[in-house]
Amino acid sequence: MSVRRGVLSRLLRAGESPVLVRAWEKGRGRVAFRAEPVDPAALSAPPSLPPAESRPAGEAELALAVERMRFALGVDDDLGEFYRRFRRDPLLGPAIRRRPWLRPRRRPWAWEALAWAVVKQLIESERAAAIQRRIVGRWGPSLVHGPSPAARSRFEPDRGSHLHRALRDVPGAGTIGGRAPAELAALDLSPGRAVALRAVAREVASGRCDPSRPAGDRRLLAVPQIGPWTVQCLGLLGRGDPDSLPAGDLVYLKLVGRLARLHRRATVAEVEELYAPYEPFRGLAGLWSLSAIGLYG
Repeated sequence: MSVRRGVLSRLLRAGESPVLVRAWEKGRGRVAFRAEPVDPAALSAPPSLPPAESRPAGEAELALAVERMRFALGVDDDLGEFYRRFRRDPLLGPAIRRRPWLRPRRRPWAWEALAWAVVKQLIESERAAAIQRRIVGRWGPSLVHGPSPAARSRFEPDRGSHLHRALRDVPGAGTIGGRAPAELAALDLSPGRAVALRAVAREVASGRCDPSRPAGDRRLLAVPQIGPWTVQCLGLLGRGDPDSLPAGDLVYLKLVGRLARLHRRATVAEVEELYAPYEPFRGLAGLWSLSAIGLYG
């Protein structure tokens, strides 16, 4: 996603159709969304890949693209019960009262959340983000596109010029599944993680696993190097499960160790014990506790 001059822009694929989605705040409590079909011929695919089958987006694809971006931004989330239960909680209360607009930063598609969770395993967030950018830059379709004059006239004043720049979509599971592990490892993934990313991509591309549904978790967990943490990240950021807590994340191991005055990193079991009272909002509780100490949002 790109954010410039208060407008968020995202190129994504809805079925076989590329769509450009924008979102901007129109006022307190009001967020506007706009989806436009992208001419498939305007997309630039990496020369090493065969062109993807594409067709112009219709009303159904445009509506789907907006729905997925609404999910990613959490604008439809009703956090009323979470706020009522924990606004006076010693750990979460200050963050809830200070930043009531906070929402989880999710991914539009479950596949994207799964792929990025695999990339992030056991490495720092900054390094993971750099690898993700390399994957998108190498194999993601790109669009250098400014809105048409007609579209600009219907858009918010002076908010279209920033779109004359490259936007890229995340490569699909079929693309990643078709890469050799050495190609992925060349982007700074460990060899084992490269094999795991290709393996889960093939599970998704073949239809054997639908990452948007928990029923597919069994197949994911059967892949070497895919464990509960990856599936918990997928649940929280790819499916919107408010109770999915990635308890093995290094940031939680450090935070709980500090909160419990352990003078060491906590264990996964100790993290789960601390967040157990927040069920069925353990995933949200984790994010808000990070926000309370300035590590999220």
